[in-house]
Amino acid sequence: MAKEEEDLTRAEKTQLLEQELFIYNNMMSEAVEILLANEISKYPIFVAHQQEMEIGILLSDREKVSGNWTIHLSTLEEFSSKQIISSEKINDFKATYKSPETYLCVFVLSELGAQFYFFPKVPRIKKPT
Repeated sequence: MAKEEEDLTRAEKTQLLEQELFIYNNMMSEAVEILLANEISKYPIFVAHQQEMEIGILLSDREKVSGNWTIHLSTLEEFSSKQIISSEKINDFKATYKSPETYLCVFVLSELGAQFYFFPKVPRIKKPT
């Protein structure tokens, strides 16, 4: 890690993370809309990581796109079945979960550890038909 990155505060690292993940916002927003419209789950969770992982549906592979992150789409149900979130914590998670209509829930595995973030959805620009 570069010296200047080591000197960043946690808030600054979080802001940089949000900027890096911003390029995936449209793709993640569209995936949430499809998941919700098909009533697959009320609790979509994106997984952003830079290593190998077997979870959810692969949406973007950092080895094949210009971004730094691989993105998977999962759900609370899968996180529960894989014991990433224990059954005792499900209600706590639901209480803190923000509306998928306005926020993207992203589980990020990074140098900051494994954390949930809620990033605001950016209104999608719809292409003319």
